[in-house]
Amino acid sequence: MSAPPTLQPDAPARQGAGRLSAADWRALADAHRERADALTAGHRARRGTGDRHAVEDFLHEYYGVRPALLARWHPGAGTALLPGPEGPAPHAGWRWYRDDDGAATLDVGAFLADRGDTVRYVHGLLEATASRPAHLGCLGLHEWAMVYRRDDALRHDLPLRLGRAGTDAVVERHTIRCSHIDAFRFFTPEAVPRNQLTPTRETQAATEQPGCLHANMDLLKWSLKLGPLVPGDLLLDAFALAAEIRRLDMQASPYDLSSLGEAPVAIETAEGKAEYVRRQRAHAEAAAPLRARLAAVCAAVL
Repeated sequence: MSAPPTLQPDAPARQGAGRLSAADWRALADAHRERADALTAGHRARRGTGDRHAVEDFLHEYYGVRPALLARWHPGAGTALLPGPEGPAPHAGWRWYRDDDGAATLDVGAFLADRGDTVRYVHGLLEATASRPAHLGCLGLHEWAMVYRRDDALRHDLPLRLGRAGTDAVVERHTIRCSHIDAFRFFTPEAVPRNQLTPTRETQAATEQPGCLHANMDLLKWSLKLGPLVPGDLLLDAFALAAEIRRLDMQASPYDLSSLGEAPVAIETAEGKAEYVRRQRAHAEAAAPLRARLAAVCAAVL
């Protein structure tokens, strides 16, 4: 497993940084675009051929991540981009920005007028999630519950590593404790009563916990929802972490990923269970500072 992503050295672009010269913000925007392009290179290449990768394309399909949007750098609220010889920063013409005597600045009031409810919801959810202890050891059984006793086509065009009977047997031998509504809602009808919890959209803020793979992948979703409030480095850190988590999510799933060059995390074995918990804990630890930064972004403008 590759190491959890580290924050990129573009601290001047963080929220409340003041004023950035044209040379500084261009350098930050260029570095951001290069990093974003590297993170999406495989997906962009596959779009041209019509191929699909069950692990690497998930973030783009499920979260609606467009590479061009990911490559667009924002400084965050409270940072003015000074004009250069060519004129104002392009941000001055973007939605929710204003031109202050040539300096492009995010118009927080305009953004909150349109998305204030979203900012308040995300802030509350992030704070509530961070306040709870991480529950580890779910073993990724949500993916197994999505195919339990399923006779129709599977969600992914991949074979089951243990076959249908073997997959069902793993579900029946384990306790399922899934707290995430957007995983639980894909359970088969036969798997639903096997879950110890009944998460709903209405109870999400009361049940989300920081050890959950999907809750930590969702830091990407909340970064996208917060749009230009989120500094570029934080958005790409959330994307990079979500990509790592998705890899574990699928390696521990019932699917055979050998055609994609991915080794399984065989959660039906003692060794696989130990590896899953170790990596789940590492992802939760990497997600904690990103969740705190996103919550701070919200708190600063509310």
